[in-house]
Amino acid sequence: MVRHSKRYLQAASKVDPEKVYDPNEALALIKSLPPAKFDESVEIAVRLSIDPKKTDQLVRGAVSLPKGLGKKVKVIVFAEGDKAAAAKAAGADEVGAAELAEKIQGGWTDFDIVITSPDMMKHVGKLGKVLGPQGKMPSPKSGTVTPDVAAAVKEFKAGKVEFRTDAGGNVHALLGKRSFTVEDLRANLQAFLDHVSSLRPAAAKGEFFRKVSVSTSMGPGVRIAWEVVHA
Repeated sequence: MVRHSKRYLQAASKVDPEKVYDPNEALALIKSLPPAKFDESVEIAVRLSIDPKKTDQLVRGAVSLPKGLGKKVKVIVFAEGDKAAAAKAAGADEVGAAELAEKIQGGWTDFDIVITSPDMMKHVGKLGKVLGPQGKMPSPKSGTVTPDVAAAVKEFKAGKVEFRTDAGGNVHALLGKRSFTVEDLRANLQAFLDHVSSLRPAAAKGEFFRKVSVSTSMGPGVRIAWEVVHA
């Protein structure tokens, strides 16, 4: 049985679990709840009308949030030669090839995003068992397998977020920090939902978004009326 803190229970008491809130109202509400002792991340969770057991219905991608994430993102790159130099110049935290793969196989996972040029997949492909479970395996769909690694580094450093459906047919992502204004969080929310909506599989039936919730990383979820976001 999960035991929640007194602060969490106080926050939960201010949220109506049966209510579907206007997006601005929901964002203002989570900002007003009893805070943690740090600047929490604001997260979004979306339940999609897909069958996650069917590969043709899985949703995966990445989107640049207009107001950024408010956090430092550690990006590593698999590249050699001029591409490696360009990645370093663009702000990559670490760049390498075979030796970088060995470091990860040895247990090092202190990074958020892995970007690779296509010719480096011979090294990255061996890391599936390590990167896959953490959701860090590069993919062309998310823009992390690309010949222009420098551009990808800049995008992810500036606030591009990856997402992919989990076993329950949900996608999760960061929208920013609790310290962001409601307006900035709303802009990021809009960009995220618009992009996910554009990826709707042809086989998905009914309303694509079944449920959309926002929360701080240490707070309760607040359901939002996603239809208003697209109005």
